[in-house]
Amino acid sequence: MTKIALIGEFHDAGKEILTSNKINFIEIFDYDFENLKKQLADCDAIGVRTAKLPAEVLSHCKSLKIVARHGVGYDSVDLEYLNQNKIPLAITGKSNAVSVAEHVITMFLVSARKIIECHELVKKGEFSKKTLIQNTVELFNKKILIIGYGRIGKEVAKRLHSFDCEIFVHDPFVEKNNININPYKFIDLKSGLQNADFITIHVPLTDGTKNLISKKELSLMKKNTIIVNTARGGIVNQDDLFQSLAENKILGAGLDVFTHEPPEKNDIILQAKNIVFTPHNAALTNECRRRMSIETIENILTHLDNKTDLDNIINKNIL
Repeated sequence: MTKIALIGEFHDAGKEILTSNKINFIEIFDYDFENLKKQLADCDAIGVRTAKLPAEVLSHCKSLKIVARHGVGYDSVDLEYLNQNKIPLAITGKSNAVSVAEHVITMFLVSARKIIECHELVKKGEFSKKTLIQNTVELFNKKILIIGYGRIGKEVAKRLHSFDCEIFVHDPFVEKNNININPYKFIDLKSGLQNADFITIHVPLTDGTKNLISKKELSLMKKNTIIVNTARGGIVNQDDLFQSLAENKILGAGLDVFTHEPPEKNDIILQAKNIVFTPHNAALTNECRRRMSIETIENILTHLDNKTDLDNIINKNIL
């Protein structure tokens, strides 16, 4: 009998699919490696949210046929082990783009209009001091740099188009493959950083993207630039970002992801000025939770039924 493990909290909509199809599944909330080794040993498939799945754990899963991430990032799963054992890794590529795109634009607007400072001013009974909040800017008619033009990048561009923004895309893969991005324009990273008023990042964390934005790149930006990272911590060097904000070299920033999650209480980035933080929840709207739960389960079931959705498989070359 097929057995599926769901690691973490899944929306009921996904679990109802399993129940209605009389498929045996277990839920795991203790992410200790020894517990995972024991619980996953005879599972045919794993749906996983934020728990880490290193080779140490996966090597005990003798019946494993697929791992399905509840999300699009997959650095918490040992992809090399899966490749070596010809086990596909699926992501919910169709579920979270809208939610993350809306979050990016929210961070742009909150930073640009200094909404948090305005909120605190009113709470403190200092309404009349509103003129002290200066150097706020509009999103209208600004230059936008989107780094990474996958599903999320496309949704960001679509929404910013309505702000009459001039949108530039930096994505060597998309450009090399002559993928049409009209009415937007390709741009090299250096030129994009030099010209953009707003920057948003939508690439995975790899050896090639780690510290993609650090001191050198930040120094290229204009003083009125706002940068937002909802992709993965480590793509933006947080120490360098702190320094740029401290020295007013850029206007503001937004981070939904951090180099270490959760960040330590003494992490210097938490002392930065003109920055907005959220706890890696850009995708976690009610609607998106439901969609991701369903898509995770569908990724598992279609593969077990030999009808794999290759668009959602990261390592499709092994199949």
